[in-house]
Amino acid sequence: MAHPIPAPASAVGVPDFIAIDVETANNDAGSICQIGFARFADGVLIDNWAWLINPQTWFSSHNIAIHGIRAADVTHAPSWDAVYHEIAALLAGRIVVSHTAFDVTATARACARYDLPLLGAQWLDSARVARRAFARFARRGWGLASLSAHLAIEFDHHDAGEDARAAGLVVLAAVEASGRSVVDWLTDAHRPLRDFA
Repeated sequence: MAHPIPAPASAVGVPDFIAIDVETANNDAGSICQIGFARFADGVLIDNWAWLINPQTWFSSHNIAIHGIRAADVTHAPSWDAVYHEIAALLAGRIVVSHTAFDVTATARACARYDLPLLGAQWLDSARVARRAFARFARRGWGLASLSAHLAIEFDHHDAGEDARAAGLVVLAAVEASGRSVVDWLTDAHRPLRDFA
């Protein structure tokens, strides 16, 4: 299967970043059955794709109802350890956006399952960014669906590629609304909410 080659980071404009999202087979966060990527350069989406992953475990009816992926869909898909080095190379040293910490936890648990190092990235939580950039979402409603509705982002929720794209667009909207850069948000996303009141 062909995979895109990461473009070099741009020296001007909005720093390049990659947004990711995962879907899981069951309530074990490490049971990744799909991973999506959205690559942004100079504030523009330049690539968006998703890979199915064979989690080598069972699928719950609850999770299937959310994302529609079944065990039969991943029979011939690679396992996490088979794609790990490609993913690690793609994300290495980059700013990587995820909506909430779930995707960070999921990738960490998948790595632990196969005794692989954690992915080396500069993680940026788009939910934390949105809670600080948009006052109406400070205390509630910062889910990807409600944020996307407010920001007029159209996407097919619970498809990993679509969710990754939406998370990246949320960050770009926050950059525009706040005047803070993506790099600024790496720090400011961890400041107390009261600092943004």
